[in-house]
Formats: sequence, structure tokens, C-alpha cells
Amino acid sequence: MVRILLRATAFIFARGGSKGLPGKNLLQLSGKPLIAWAIEHALSIKRIDRVIVSTDSEEIAKVAKEFGAEVPFIRPAELATDESPEWLAWRHALLYLKEATGKMPTVMVSIPATSPLRSTLDIENCLDKFENGSADIVITVKEADRSPYFNMVRDNLDGSVSLLNTLDTGFTRRQDVPTAYDVLTVCYVARSAFILENESLFDGRVEAVLVPNERALDIDTPYDFQIAKAMILSREEK
Repeated sequence: MVRILLRATAFIFARGGSKGLPGKNLLQLSGKPLIAWAIEHALSIKRIDRVIVSTDSEEIAKVAKEFGAEVPFIRPAELATDESPEWLAWRHALLYLKEATGKMPTVMVSIPATSPLRSTLDIENCLDKFENGSADIVITVKEADRSPYFNMVRDNLDGSVSLLNTLDTGFTRRQDVPTAYDVLTVCYVARSAFILENESLFDGRVEAVLVPNERALDIDTPYDFQIAKAMILSREEK
């Protein structure tokens, strides 16, 4: 197995628009904007050489620079809509660096702004997992609260519901089914070439780092934001 001597560039992809929680990347969370949490996490990792924010918002760009990130470009509007796959924003950032500098990082790290409860340990664990040389991309997961084999259903056209997983697995007890995991937005580590050469993260070899529930929150709604505030306050009180 080839061991990769890892030096990485971190990216934080932060759109100006959000339907679920308007302006969420700049909302104040325990005294600083939400995006600042991701920037500070990235800056604290020694194996990360650069921290770059990709945004379509001049306001987010200004705040990002104040907290120590680079903003070498403004993301095109067509890559910052609710329907725009973030994969394309990843590609755009890498291609920009390649065109602007003549090279791009061998390894890219995505540290989403929406998971402020992460620990730097979670990022380090992803880098460690990737550094063994076997994965095209490393993602973060937590154990799912519901099993698709027994506890998740979907709507049918006739108004009824049925199990989401309808494969004939032969499982009759919940205890026997494979453990299911939720994919998180805590951290991603990938080969830059893999991002450019493929259409989705599951086109290659994907490995995962398990994150505990208390660090797994993804802020997408006002309710999520209130949970984050309460959890951070609880940490500070302890």
C-alpha cells in the first residue's frame, strides 16, 4: 500500500442564498459568524496549507477574509443555486487554481460551514484515513437513527406507504440487518484528480470516518440552528 505524504488545500463552499435558513453562513453563533467556525477549524490543521472560501456572495467573501481565509475568486451564480450540485462547485474551485497557478492541490479537503459542532479531531481522522492511500474520497458518517430495512417508508401513487428498501433480504429481525449510516457534512477529503474525472463521490472507492452524534449536526433549518446554539452553550457551561 502506498502511503501518501499529505499536504492539502481546504475549501469552504458557502452560498449566499439558503431557503431553509436565509443568510445562514453569516448568522452569529456564540459570538461569531457560522462560516468562521469552519475557517478556524481548517486553519488549525497543520497538514492544510491553504484555506479557500468559494462563495457567490461579496459579503461572505469579506467576512471570510476577516477570519483568515483566502477568497481568490467569486463563484459564478449558476454554480450557487439551490439546484446546483456542490460537486460542480468543487470542480470549479480546483480548475480555477489550475488555470490561475498552473497547478492544483493533489488533495482537497471540503469543510462545510454547516457543521460547527465538529472537532478538529474529526478532520484529522479523515486525513489519517485518506493518508493510508486506499481511498479516492473519505466522508464522515454517523449511525443512522432509523433502519431502511424496517423503519423507513416511502409514498406510493395510491396514497399508501411501503418500505423504502423492498429488496428480499431475508431479514426478519432488526438486530440482524447491516448497520446503516447517515452521511454527514463534517468533512470530506479527496484526490483532486478524482473530483475532475468523475461525476459523483460514489464513482470511486469511498471510505468513512465515524463521528459521534454530538458532533454530527448539519445546520439546514432554524430548528437545527437553535440546537447548535443550545449545544454550544452547554459545552461552554461545562
